Amino acid sequence: MTFSRPWMLFGLVQIGLGLAMLCQQGRHLAAENPANAALRGPKQKKSEKPRPKDPVAAEKSDGWIELFDGKTLDGWKTPRFGGEGRVYVKDGAIVMETGSMMTGVTWTGKPPKDNYELTLEGMRLEGSDFFCTATFPVGDESCSLVVGGWGGMVVGLSSVDGLDASENATTKVMSFKDKQWYRVRIRVTDAAIGAWIDDSQVVRQSRKDCKFTIRSEVELCRPLGICTWGTTGAVKNIRVRGVKAGK
Repeated sequence: MTFSRPWMLFGLVQIGLGLAMLCQQGRHLAAENPANAALRGPKQKKSEKPRPKDPVAAEKSDGWIELFDGKTLDGWKTPRFGGEGRVYVKDGAIVMETGSMMTGVTWTGKPPKDNYELTLEGMRLEGSDFFCTATFPVGDESCSLVVGGWGGMVVGLSSVDGLDASENATTKVMSFKDKQWYRVRIRVTDAAIGAWIDDSQVVRQSRKDCKFTIRSEVELCRPLGICTWGTTGAVKNIRVRGVKAGK
């Protein structure tokens, strides 16, 4: 049997088109085959930012790191001082109820030792003594900023060269109202310790040739913690960020 050239060319084109369609269909079926999908493994997800290892939120654009999420006590523990009151979160704040002595919280992460700022807001709900005293690192040492101690009015560092907040050069007397928020800021550099309540600087203490310690009562607040004494207090907006040395 013989064929003319036009019909032969037409036949070859048809065969080529058929083979192309079969190959395309085969690739489509292979893509849908579960066995092939298993061999390929799961689809790769877009890269995500790694979660911080310490129990803190992500760093904000201005450098502040939130230590309290406003909802839970994640990243915090409640020290067993003995006779401590209940600790819980309410309305975006950590509430530390009156105990027979002290009630507080201690951060479980690793805080900076030098050249940083720590800020928080504190409120005395009821009682007559300190309501948001913060213990913090000073290099390899520790110190506390007492807010409203010794009957509710003393502010200062405990301790400097063995003298507590009621008897060293940082001692200040201030009045605090119940159920009012106060902004507290502590700055630790390699040169000095500074502290502010609202817009007033209450501590300006050089670190040169000074030894900083804490009273034994707040030992369980180290390295960074906040506590009350015979008083119900609340704290919120607890943040930390680095600062330049020597400022």
